Amino acid sequence: MTEPLIVGVMVRTLGAYPSGWRYPGAHADPQTDAAVLRRIARVAEDADLDYLFFGDWLATGPDLEFRDPYLLARIDPLSAALYLAGVTEHIGLIATVNSTYADPYATARATASLDLLTGGRAGINLVTGAEPRAAANHGRDAHADNETRYDRAGEFVRALRLLWESWDADAWIADTATGVLIDADRLRPAAFAGTQVRVEGPLNVARPPQAHPPIVHAGTSPRSRALAAAEADLALIAAGDPAVAAATRAELRALAEASGRDPDDLKVIVPVVPVVAATVAAARAIVDRLLLLVPIDDGASDHARRTAFPQNRSLTSFLDVAEIGPDDPMREASIDDAVPPGTAGRFAEAAAQTLDVVAARTGRDLGGSHPVTWRHLIAAHAVPANFVVGSPQAIADHFELWRDAGATDGFNVLSAFQPAQFEAFTSLAVPELRRRGLIGRSGATLRDRLGLGSPCLLHDSAPAAATGR
Repeated sequence: MTEPLIVGVMVRTLGAYPSGWRYPGAHADPQTDAAVLRRIARVAEDADLDYLFFGDWLATGPDLEFRDPYLLARIDPLSAALYLAGVTEHIGLIATVNSTYADPYATARATASLDLLTGGRAGINLVTGAEPRAAANHGRDAHADNETRYDRAGEFVRALRLLWESWDADAWIADTATGVLIDADRLRPAAFAGTQVRVEGPLNVARPPQAHPPIVHAGTSPRSRALAAAEADLALIAAGDPAVAAATRAELRALAEASGRDPDDLKVIVPVVPVVAATVAAARAIVDRLLLLVPIDDGASDHARRTAFPQNRSLTSFLDVAEIGPDDPMREASIDDAVPPGTAGRFAEAAAQTLDVVAARTGRDLGGSHPVTWRHLIAAHAVPANFVVGSPQAIADHFELWRDAGATDGFNVLSAFQPAQFEAFTSLAVPELRRRGLIGRSGATLRDRLGLGSPCLLHDSAPAAATGR
């Protein structure tokens, strides 16, 4: 029997789509994130999904308003996970830590504590960072280069594992008759000294129930994939095509096997934005509205706002706005006349690739009473989210197709806006996914739930004994 897919929730309270916060009824105020976080967590746990995933970004600025508004202001990931530990009982909690700037001892302590407090539900997503402004926020002159960051990340992982192993599972004697509390021989220092990371230990937190909480990593560079293959339990990949995803998954599994691992212990996960409604038409109407609400530089905004827009969301770089407005319908004959000299070929090629996407997701086309507008086209081209749009059956078809193609072991579900679209996914699509056997994993700990074997301990190179409930 085929194993159910891993299905987690990538939590973005302002929505995963740049215009999601503008959708009627959507959550739009980070100061009230606590309430929507509780709501998402309870809905996800009631739907028996596998984990909540909290990303991070170590800087902010006005440009993010138009590029990725969910990054402007967000709760610290470990704080969010710990906060939701008290309102959930079974779902995994994965928090992001940036190894370029984090302290390994503090990270080991926080994650071991989260694992203990949740009975083995903690996970950690390790990133190396891509935001240059983060360097100044941490007292550095510049963001480290790729090789330096991954050298540190590899050492960071080893330091974490050694610190998590500071206490043997049976180190606590607690013999009230003899007065012996611990077996001192079963408490070890980490004693790790690399070129980037040094830590002595031992950790002043008891051994985590999972011994090693699951490690997640995402990236596309050769160093990133090597780190994921050697150290990660979940590898996150971005792919919009199942054939591309299947090739990437096969590569990662081969790299894992070459590093001495069982490739089945590396799970490959892809992101997806399911826009679901009771009917295809209703789901398409949601995407249609989201595209119309994507802010673009139409030449009328003030200078400060215009300079903050991403380059590919500027109408003036494609169109002669004196002749054609953003909400005018597109017509095949109008492209060459509308775009500035020298850009017609480039834009026509991009437009042809995007028009089919717009039509599939909104039901609009180049003719008839429901035409594609220039605003639809620019927005869809500028924000190429991995949408799957339609009824519960269409969402399940998508999940099933990717599984059967060997493209993924599971999905990180992002919601275009919160909380209504996430609740639509859980109430409409999840029952159909469950009916088909596509979801429905079990396990006392997050490692169990993900289908991972016991971790090999660095101190003795033997699988860890289960200590979770």
